Amino acid sequence: MPQLFLNENSCETTADPDRVNRAMTELVKAIVAVARVDRQGTELVSREPVNALQLAQGHPIGKWIGTPAAKDLWKRLLQMQTKWPHQKVFPEGETFSDVEYRHGGELATGLGIAHLMGGVGISLPLEARWAEDRITLVREELVDDEDTGSVVTKVKVRHAAHAAHVDSHLPWIREEKEAALRGDLSAIRTGAELWDRCADLFPHLRFLPHVEAQLRELKQYWVHPVRKRLAEMDSAVLLWDAATELDGPRWGSAVTPERSTRKRDYCKFTDLDGAPQYFDTHLRFTPDEGRLHFRFVAATRRVHIAHIGRKLGI
Repeated sequence: MPQLFLNENSCETTADPDRVNRAMTELVKAIVAVARVDRQGTELVSREPVNALQLAQGHPIGKWIGTPAAKDLWKRLLQMQTKWPHQKVFPEGETFSDVEYRHGGELATGLGIAHLMGGVGISLPLEARWAEDRITLVREELVDDEDTGSVVTKVKVRHAAHAAHVDSHLPWIREEKEAALRGDLSAIRTGAELWDRCADLFPHLRFLPHVEAQLRELKQYWVHPVRKRLAEMDSAVLLWDAATELDGPRWGSAVTPERSTRKRDYCKFTDLDGAPQYFDTHLRFTPDEGRLHFRFVAATRRVHIAHIGRKLGI
């Protein structure tokens, strides 16, 4: 289900009225190009109702609606699923108040939420900076670490301002549509959905009881990287040859042990058999603080997972 998030920063410029109208026509053609692939699943999300949009300073959408080029396109837009404000598409109970995105030093709410929700940012093509099919944003996330305070990273978000931009996203759009129809792993969007299907999707993984709550409460933008790591781990165990791979499965991503002091202070958990064990082996599911702690039990060919969330101890 492709969610398209309007980049409000692209609507705050001053431009000639005819140029604004042409830009809006181009943008709606891009939106229609997405809907042509997945009509039922395409959803337009904006800060305000579509019929109340300001396309530029002093240029409400009504000025575009009155142009000949807009006649059929406006009807197509009205037929689409639309939601506003952005919070309407957030997972229940989530506010994303601990994360902020900027582009060129400016707060970029629409584009940021597109990244958080795994969607596409869409922009009026009135400035050269919106002329790419992917936009780089600076993301700052608050973390529970007295020494760090926040983590700043650069991320890329899918983007479209012209119908031509949509071409590069077509494989992803088709995959999302097919995944939704199949109901497979790629269609999972929330931690609760992920947990409910863990037993079927990852038969070689076992989870300590408290991990259920960690998965169910997983932040929306962590669902995809976590489900990817779990799938990699399950596949690694399936393919593991105990006779030749004496050090264990090839996990598919960097796996490291905690240093001794952190192991002692944070990594002891009661395993599924009731015995205390160290789960100091971990991998990252984000470039910053996302951690998954586990131990591999060779005798049963199972991975026992003790923690999925932020770095232990912060």
